[in-house]
Amino acid sequence: MAQYFEYKKPRWAPPARLFAPVWTVLYILIAVSFGYIGYSFFTGSIALIIMLPFLLNLVFNFAFTTILFRFHNFTLAAMDVLLVLVTLVWALIAIYPIAPWVTYINVPYLAWTSFATILQLTVTTMNRKR
Repeated sequence: MAQYFEYKKPRWAPPARLFAPVWTVLYILIAVSFGYIGYSFFTGSIALIIMLPFLLNLVFNFAFTTILFRFHNFTLAAMDVLLVLVTLVWALIAIYPIAPWVTYINVPYLAWTSFATILQLTVTTMNRKR
């Protein structure tokens, strides 16, 4: 992630040192809530259509770092972070009638992902090769 320092960023971008503690807290919340979803699916309490957006969200979330920092593909990273946001919203809406606490516990993840989406779209624009 050393490349993060080389990218052009807006003045309002958080310092790099903030990302690790924020993601540590978020991954704990994600592990608890998404773990519950996985358990519920495997015990037959929820259908695949409820679990699907959670699975897709994890795939897109974990792909982001590789896309941006290994492949340095800003456009694909911007598309990916949009998919993280869309699948998260889909997941939280889908699970709300069954387990509202899962939606509530993921509000910080939703807030950070919304901010990260705006940040990545801005960084993508600022680092566009002309």
